[in-house]
Amino acid sequence: MSKLNDFVVRFANVNGTGSASANYLFAKAIFRMGIYVSPKNIFPSNIQGLPTWYEVRVSEKGWLGRREGVDMMVCVNPQSMKKDVESVKPGGYFLYDSTKPLHSEFIRDDINYIGIPLMEMCIREFTDPRQRQLFKNIIYVGALSALLDIEFQALEDLLGEQFAGKEKLIAPNIKALKLGIQYIHENFKYPLDIHLERRDLIKDSILIDGNSACGLGAIYAGATVAAWYPITPSTSVVEAFGEYAAKLRVDKLTGKNNFAIVQAEDELAAMGMVIGANWNGARSFTATSGPGLSLMNEFLGLAYFAEIPAVLIDVQRTGPSTGMPTRTQQSDVLLAAYASHGDTKHILLFPSTPKECFDLTADAFDLAEGLHTPVIMLTDLDLGMNDHISEPFEWDDARALNRGKVYNAEQLENIEMFGRYLDVDDDGITYRTYPGTHKTKGSFFTRGTSRDEYATYTEEGPAYVRNMDRLVKKWNTAKGMVPGPQLYQEKSEHPLGALFFGTTRYSAEEALKMFAEQGIFLDAIRIKSFPFNKTVDAFISAHEKVFVIEQNRDAQMRSLLVNELNINPNKLISVLNYDGMPITADNIYGQINEELRIRN
Repeated sequence: MSKLNDFVVRFANVNGTGSASANYLFAKAIFRMGIYVSPKNIFPSNIQGLPTWYEVRVSEKGWLGRREGVDMMVCVNPQSMKKDVESVKPGGYFLYDSTKPLHSEFIRDDINYIGIPLMEMCIREFTDPRQRQLFKNIIYVGALSALLDIEFQALEDLLGEQFAGKEKLIAPNIKALKLGIQYIHENFKYPLDIHLERRDLIKDSILIDGNSACGLGAIYAGATVAAWYPITPSTSVVEAFGEYAAKLRVDKLTGKNNFAIVQAEDELAAMGMVIGANWNGARSFTATSGPGLSLMNEFLGLAYFAEIPAVLIDVQRTGPSTGMPTRTQQSDVLLAAYASHGDTKHILLFPSTPKECFDLTADAFDLAEGLHTPVIMLTDLDLGMNDHISEPFEWDDARALNRGKVYNAEQLENIEMFGRYLDVDDDGITYRTYPGTHKTKGSFFTRGTSRDEYATYTEEGPAYVRNMDRLVKKWNTAKGMVPGPQLYQEKSEHPLGALFFGTTRYSAEEALKMFAEQGIFLDAIRIKSFPFNKTVDAFISAHEKVFVIEQNRDAQMRSLLVNELNINPNKLISVLNYDGMPITADNIYGQINEELRIRN
């Protein structure tokens, strides 16, 4: 059965062999043909030598979530070959290096084999050992271009862009591509029943990873200081910020940098630097993952209680402890929401696309300064490190930075006595000052211990209670400031609902369509932030049951909903995935369908 623009290709390589750029070339060429494509890099947490996979879903209908099953396996790694053969769907294809005969244990009667002597061809055509290794990958991309009908011009253009300034590298890469194409033309029927055909589906969309989008969002938000400690999968957030800052944050007259990036000795120190920079009036942020967030709890509690702005981008990975550092999960929800000891709550943002990474990073700084509190953005490895098709980013140059309630020198001059924690406007949000604003007024002692409205140390119970109650008032004010959820219908029409957030969006939307095609309809809501506003509460109240789709074992979002909205736990049914891979529509469909079967 023909699968036009609708299939999954998986590459099985050895980590550290240069396959990543070749596989990306394959995915990007399909994107250039105007077809929806969703690549996933599945890599080990070691430096070199272990199996790595790169999975590319092609979808005419625009489904960007991971899909079950593999239609074409490109396997050049003997270590994983047994597993790779088993993963191919019946009727699918297995492309392998036939320089050596394929062992009988890897033979299946229900799939098709495409043997190409990749290593033999490289030894014959190239003399440099490193080139032989690298061009083996390019040869199989050439073979795929013939088998799947990828436009050669798209590949040629991409190589020209990749090696701009290094033109001498273009010719041997083109040669390797043509070797693969020629071998297919001489030995196999082509194109296959799974193949491509140019479309105009992409329009003005871009292909970018979430970490880069966050880094760029921080630039446009006016961030000038980043303090961090490298940790997978968040490292490239600050790296991207640095690259963009080197272009956009340099004084044109003096050539001096208008930004600072500090690599701290650990995550706790990094968070302390971020708090210090924000206290002094700079817009500062850090990026980390679960283990780093654990270490930052102490300073997050200080920033919450002392009411100092801070932005933290948490690119979640599989825990607990070291867990699986290069696998994805949504398992920091509760840790982030209540980070630190005592009664503490933090603003959370849940982007699901690179564009939302860009937009919500910028919003995070406005929220942090508008509320004088830490804001934590929860992305994940899938969104952060994988390329996604995204709407183009937009920025209104007239947009002013929301610096929040900050007294200037003139305002301080007209105030008899400055109260750092005095609720002047009855919204729980107090006024602060930047150091040195006024020669005699506006100074206060910042502390993590209890104090009164004028920042004076006290252990009197009533003063502490007034402060904690004001923080609750501020929290309720925040409900009207954070991004609201996305509703997939104007009003609730069906007894069942689905609730999801972050990257579960991709597969959740596809699963809902699968149910709709069978005449089973569920209302849906996508949460973008915490605290939850009235819309979230109303959605859950309007339905008999709500399926909460998330990627962790302990149903953390469900627990947060129950705890914060005082919902009957029996009303929320968990749909979970925690194997480290992005959840699929088939998985969601299966779990919900089983629940519906039991109900009936």
